Amino acid sequence: MPSFEQVQQYLTGAARMMLGKADGLRMLDFSADGFWNSFFAMVVALPALMIGWVGLANDLEQMPDAIGSRFSILLRIAAIDFASWTGPLVLLALVITRTPIADRFARIVVAGNWGSAVIVWFMLPAPLLRLVYPAAESAASLLSLVLFAVSLLLTWRLTNLAVGKGPAIATAVFVGMFVSSIAILILLQSALGLASAA
Repeated sequence: MPSFEQVQQYLTGAARMMLGKADGLRMLDFSADGFWNSFFAMVVALPALMIGWVGLANDLEQMPDAIGSRFSILLRIAAIDFASWTGPLVLLALVITRTPIADRFARIVVAGNWGSAVIVWFMLPAPLLRLVYPAAESAASLLSLVLFAVSLLLTWRLTNLAVGKGPAIATAVFVGMFVSSIAILILLQSALGLASAA
């Protein structure tokens, strides 16, 4: 498990990559230990994720076709989110060995994990507003849309620097990861009875 100082360094490195700063790469650890430690980013993101889960579980529980208790719904939402986070990485591992960027797998995963933690916290204002002030649903939805659009740009920048093979290849990786994440999200929502969350 990385130390607090290391977590700060990795998050800063990912954030700098999102701003187009190549020096952010040097702040990340691409060793075998660094690779596995990067999944600690899920723990870092957990408090912010939970705020979104609680708000969504509250909404889904009130729907006429809700299946299960609020806690059950929350657990399913959490499982879906983590599967959407890790699933694309597994798929990437299966296909990347046949591509010119096989040597960048560790960089993509490490940067992607820490970058995902940054994005989760970046997106927090929208679910937080929805949770503490339900009457502001329209404002929260608009804020969520704006933050999501910005997060896509930031994630593309991070991917571009992590891949380091030019914008075209970076875009292919970015689109592949994004599409697979959305596909996993939709499939699991349906399978776990949370299609209303879409």
